[in-house]
Amino acid sequence: MLRFTADHEWLRIDGDVAVVGITEHAQEQLGDLVFVELPASGKSFKKGAPAAVVESCKAASDVYAPISGQIVETNESIVTDPTLVNSDPLGHGWFFKLKIANPSEIDSLMDEETYKTQLGLKA
Repeated sequence: MLRFTADHEWLRIDGDVAVVGITEHAQEQLGDLVFVELPASGKSFKKGAPAAVVESCKAASDVYAPISGQIVETNESIVTDPTLVNSDPLGHGWFFKLKIANPSEIDSLMDEETYKTQLGLKA
């Protein structure tokens, strides 16, 4: 199950852990990524807090925690090769995994159809 935020993050629920990344739309707007900074494992974030940073030739941008939780794993592959985010944002380009602190927060996120409608695209 994929869920989306208005800030263009996605998350995929896997048990009590959420895998988090940025959407295809976000990486297209940023352009080719040249730098990714990920949070430390064990760090906790409240929903909406800046959790990671991406930089492209165009801009630097925060990646926000879509829900509250604790970092249990980060994707070091995208630190070494930020272009993975551009080439596979919903797959190998994930950013971090959060142990879900408050499952009810997931209900406030958009499904794919609602997200695409917000972007002005058809689902």
